[in-house]
Amino acid sequence: MEMSKTAAADQSKAVTAESITEAEWEVMRIVWTLGQTNAGKIIEQLQIKHHWSESTIKTLMRRLVNKGMLATQRDGHRFLYSATCSQAQTMLQVTDSLFNRMCDMHKGGLLIDLIKTTPLAKKDILALIDELEKRVETAPASVPCDCLADGKKDQC
Repeated sequence: MEMSKTAAADQSKAVTAESITEAEWEVMRIVWTLGQTNAGKIIEQLQIKHHWSESTIKTLMRRLVNKGMLATQRDGHRFLYSATCSQAQTMLQVTDSLFNRMCDMHKGGLLIDLIKTTPLAKKDILALIDELEKRVETAPASVPCDCLADGKKDQC
């Protein structure tokens, strides 16, 4: 059993918000949850969740292999699929890509809104509190706008 050449060659490629579609995210979530799995299990889960056709799901899987996000291994007459990148790493890359396009001045407010609307476990809330307490001592009184090239820092 060996990793597909495409997946092996591209596995270090950075994932951005534009480089993976919502449908491809759904495939990756299944693979991240199941670990190494066959096409039948991926298809079964996505047909239950989204009622997509088998050919649509196989197309999504092929695109993810071509993008280097899924690796394939032959196992007898079938292929096994596995993620070439971790869910946490991919989520961070996509979030960083999105946040890098936003004004620094407004990121704090967005994080507050996200915290209000995101399901969080107690341990995650405690970790957030701990991280914020560490940062509060060195945080600036305000974060300047970084949208304009001419140095005007309070435009937004």
